[in-house]
Amino acid sequence: MKNTKSKNPIQKTQASKAPAKPMKSKGLFNTDLKFHLFAPIFCFLALVLVAVCLLSFESDFLWKAQELNLHLDTSLFFQQQMIVPGGWLTWMGTYFTETFYHPALGVFLLVMWWALLMLLAGRAFRIPKKWAILLLIPVALLLLTCVDLGYLVYYLKLRGHFFSATIALSVVCALVWLFRSLPGKYYLRQVFILLCTPLFYPLLGAYALLATIVMAVMQWRLEDQKLVPNIIGSVVAVVCVIVVPIIYYWKVYYQTSLDNIYWAALPNFEMNRLLTSDSAEEKSSMVLLFNYYIPYILLAAFFIAMAATYRLLPSGKVKRPLQWGFINVVLMAVLIVGVKQFWYDDYNFHKELRMQHCMEQEDWQGILDEAADLQDEPTRAIVMMKNLALFRQGRQGDVMYHYLTGAKACNAPFRVNMTQVTGRSLYYQYGLPNYCYRWCMEDGVEYGWRAEYLKYMTRCALLNGEYRVARKYIDLLKHTRYHREWAESQERFLAGDGAMKGDKNYATIMKLMNFKDRLSSDQAIIEQFLMNHFMYDESDDPLFQEQAAYAGLWSKDIATFWRLFFQYAQSHNDQHMPVHLQEAAYLYGHLENNVDISGMPFDESVKKTYDQFMAAAGRYKGMKEEQLKDILFPQFGHTFYYEYFLIRNQKLY
Repeated sequence: MKNTKSKNPIQKTQASKAPAKPMKSKGLFNTDLKFHLFAPIFCFLALVLVAVCLLSFESDFLWKAQELNLHLDTSLFFQQQMIVPGGWLTWMGTYFTETFYHPALGVFLLVMWWALLMLLAGRAFRIPKKWAILLLIPVALLLLTCVDLGYLVYYLKLRGHFFSATIALSVVCALVWLFRSLPGKYYLRQVFILLCTPLFYPLLGAYALLATIVMAVMQWRLEDQKLVPNIIGSVVAVVCVIVVPIIYYWKVYYQTSLDNIYWAALPNFEMNRLLTSDSAEEKSSMVLLFNYYIPYILLAAFFIAMAATYRLLPSGKVKRPLQWGFINVVLMAVLIVGVKQFWYDDYNFHKELRMQHCMEQEDWQGILDEAADLQDEPTRAIVMMKNLALFRQGRQGDVMYHYLTGAKACNAPFRVNMTQVTGRSLYYQYGLPNYCYRWCMEDGVEYGWRAEYLKYMTRCALLNGEYRVARKYIDLLKHTRYHREWAESQERFLAGDGAMKGDKNYATIMKLMNFKDRLSSDQAIIEQFLMNHFMYDESDDPLFQEQAAYAGLWSKDIATFWRLFFQYAQSHNDQHMPVHLQEAAYLYGHLENNVDISGMPFDESVKKTYDQFMAAAGRYKGMKEEQLKDILFPQFGHTFYYEYFLIRNQKLY
């Protein structure tokens, strides 16, 4: 009998050994594995690009952010943060914001947090790898919460702003992931919702409420959940979101405003002076300030939408690679255009930041290098920092008008005062430590204590000989990570003013303090107050009288100028008269005949430039002032003549 069964295994073996039919190559889209890898790799490259952009365009901004930040490594500091809901976030946020002292380190940590957030969100909502590009949406929104601030960075009251939202959303995603991983029986998920809100509200504030809402929505999309548990979970979530903040307000956080208990740990962009105004302009500003909340609204909407659409994103093989690729490219293009559109990129704002950074390092030439290549009309803060740097180099009277001047308003939807931008540093550098200290104290109470405030308060206390007060601030700064070395360097000045007179910077400032001190108010108008101080406060110090003469130039008041001019001439009789002072004297001598200038030794270049300017002005008689500015600036923009006749309305704040 023929054994037919024995042939079948042999035939099968031979068939299995037959060469497979070669597959037609599809280039980049050869295997599904490449589709799964493409999106995650693209996300990684996007994070690298964000890091490069932050370091390239915002290094000084990030440095300023950490100067306006404070984290102390003490238990008392931690306890102080925890007296408000979301205090743990501010503690963590200030800890990581400190690292912007070295911008590369801070950006690296921020990007790593975003990578962790993307990983947790992908796990929590089971987003297929090929759709990983969706996870760039919250990263883009979080990036905007940092880079769209502009001048609002000076007015932020939320501590640790740059990291707090990222950390909070990472915890939210971790909670959602844990919630989803729980079994659907025994009402474990509903109990989890009930416990999460009261446990995490003290740590996360409003973000704990968001986690509760996301979990309540997601339970309706889970495959092993039933109708009754879903209804119970939703009711529990609604009750928790409404009741838990109120209970905490009654029992724990009674010092927090009742209006803010549902928004705790979120930034407050409203300003009291805007809320109390009825003018149309201020109401418009309120609308513009609301725009700062839009990224936070979109972030909440994104995570709720991810929960509502759970399991709806198609997984598996990519069947239509071109369509899939087109959707990814469009989404990426929308994110890039959106971020670019709302990224705050004001020229003067960033110029001010770079000049402030140079001032902190006492790099006066660095300030002048920044002022020399201005591409836009500068703000008064830029002009004043430039004048300070020239004063420190002893060149203000000769080249002050060689730099572009102006009075452009700050690009912000609210009024920006120089007091918050650079007023403190200018008061300190010009020998008015009491006014510097006053604004540090007031802003510390209003916006929270910051490293910058404590450093200036230390300097002011040293200048005033209040060494015990200076010791207090030095000891506080020694509990910071990056300002400890600076604080220790100031300890050598606690012995007395002898050591300070040996320090070049302190010695210069101390000379400017040789006047009769008096109590007054600056009305938050820094430039005008400083100029009036030098014009009307008396001092026999030559350095003070030099600044008084330049204040006379600023005033354009002829009688005031002559008084200060002769005072300067008497104290500097063995020195060459600065060019701009000569120009003012020569001009005023021709405008009025009250002072005889015939015997004054003017430089020939001063006389020649005056004659040329008056002749040119005569040729264009009848033209509008704005037209004359453009015509005469190339030849005479570096003179006081141009300043006197064509530069107006500069004393804005």
